[in-house]
Amino acid sequence: MQKNLLWEAFSTLQRQDLREMAKFVRSPFFNGKPQLIGLFDYLRGCLEQKIVPDQDAAYLSAYPESKTTDLVKLRLANSDLLALLEHYWMYCEKFSDFERNKIRLAGAYRRKGLAKHFQITLKEARASRTAHNWRHAEYFNDQYLLEWEQFQFLSAQKRYDTFNLQEINELMDMTYLARKLRLVCLALSHQAVTGQSYQFGLLDAILDRVGESECVHEPAIGLYFHACYFLGYKGSYDENHFFQFRAQLTRSSSQFPPDEQRTLFLLALNFCIKKSNTANSKTTWFRQTWELYKEALEYDILLENGQISRFSFNNIASVAVHLGEVDWAEQFIEKHLPQVERKFRAAASSLNFARIAYARKQFDAALAHLQSADYRDLISGMSARIIQLKIYYEMDAFELLDSHLDSIKTYLHRQRATGYHRDTYMEIVKTTKALMRCNFNDINALRELHHVVATHPTLLEKEWFLGQISPMPPEITPPSPL
Repeated sequence: MQKNLLWEAFSTLQRQDLREMAKFVRSPFFNGKPQLIGLFDYLRGCLEQKIVPDQDAAYLSAYPESKTTDLVKLRLANSDLLALLEHYWMYCEKFSDFERNKIRLAGAYRRKGLAKHFQITLKEARASRTAHNWRHAEYFNDQYLLEWEQFQFLSAQKRYDTFNLQEINELMDMTYLARKLRLVCLALSHQAVTGQSYQFGLLDAILDRVGESECVHEPAIGLYFHACYFLGYKGSYDENHFFQFRAQLTRSSSQFPPDEQRTLFLLALNFCIKKSNTANSKTTWFRQTWELYKEALEYDILLENGQISRFSFNNIASVAVHLGEVDWAEQFIEKHLPQVERKFRAAASSLNFARIAYARKQFDAALAHLQSADYRDLISGMSARIIQLKIYYEMDAFELLDSHLDSIKTYLHRQRATGYHRDTYMEIVKTTKALMRCNFNDINALRELHHVVATHPTLLEKEWFLGQISPMPPEITPPSPL
């Protein structure tokens, strides 16, 4: 039974779910088949004892009077219990939002003709939604549903002079605009990563409408309106819209549920990371990235199921070290390392303590940390290799460096599916070799190499390379896109 649909679904149940489902399956209101109680109890025991169910034992638990297993009846029982489990999940999902259930209850009272009950319940639903801090698209949808219930009640009473159709129309527009722009931003982000092209329908008219109206100041609409312009719609990566987005996000991020807060911060972070890798004013964008990360940490929105992804963890430490906030980075690692998934914890610790040691010019310590870095992951592995590269160069260990560069080239050639990442890292190898070959006594050669590096549009570690050509503070590896 290990791979059947029932057991795969059943095995996801937590302890509290099992307790509640036990009541659900025993309720005659939901279940009229006694064999499902026995089958549930058996599967519950298997789950709690961490053993794989046996089909003969499962059949016997459902039909204890039988002497032989009837596979057809067992499949039917499995199907019925799975349907009951799905019913339980739908029940939990439906009643998890108490405020929205108030709207449904108001509708039930209206249909029953209980006017007083309807008005009391609708008033309670309005007060409940207004008291809640969230002002996302679903808030406007709920307001629309409340007004729609009011309209249906009034129209049944034939009170034509008090219809609220204007409010309904405006709330429907707000709901649509917020949802449409949110979806467009998600599509633009996905498009930037995968290259997949999307058609956005009425988006041009929507952007014109929002830009000319007061609803641009409503965070659920305005944030995504500005994001469309800095995420590259029609080739636009408008920094002015980013800063308007940034200011509005700081003022209003608490008006969104945690999942949507995380989405909004990631939209901004990915833009900042891209700019920090490509823009001329890199330090400005590293600072923006760091401030966003600090704000996200303050709101605890980088955590999913109590954990922070190793990518976000590595990026935060990298950006802080890059900005010279080495002590802050060290405190961050020590505080938040336990929140990294256990299997990635040691590698994340090694890479980021290596960054700190390198920034403090403790090269031996940095190389020791890098021995435990994660070289299986492309981004983390290349971050570690680049730190090694810079250490070898700054220590004048050119034989080691030459061998290291050959090793990087071999590794990258084997990564057939890395796309633009491979080309980006190969540019670092190529530029390092040019730096090693350059005659530093030849002013013209130095100027030519400086020009090539300074004008390269996408070269990672550009500041570090320029720092080796003319005295400048060395830089740390830029963060990778989320």
